[in-house]
Amino acid sequence: MVEKPSVSIVDDDVWARVGIGEFVESLGYKASTFESGRDFLKSDCVGNSACVIVDLQMPEMGGLELQRQLRSLGHCMPIIFITAFPSEAYRAQALNVGAIGFLSKPVNERSLIECLSRAIGISRR
Repeated sequence: MVEKPSVSIVDDDVWARVGIGEFVESLGYKASTFESGRDFLKSDCVGNSACVIVDLQMPEMGGLELQRQLRSLGHCMPIIFITAFPSEAYRAQALNVGAIGFLSKPVNERSLIECLSRAIGISRR
């Protein structure tokens, strides 16, 4: 039996976190959700996630800082950034550090599916 790819969702907004998690599971992936970057970093999912979907702006540690910490720990899984406050400057910054996607909330399902497909493809290589 082939194991489902695991996707971690990191978002301080409970409704976004739960909603995206349920949507990801409906696509056939395993979803793990976290309220903060620190919670994610303390979890077993850090080394087992095929992809991370992370909110750009969160208290204590935003998505870009989480990505920096993951890279410093040697983890280079694909990351999809989501935000309720999109700007071209944040978009450029996220894409310049290797983001697979930069999506506005509420997240467009088709765009998320496309980003996940690319991310899972990269992680399988």
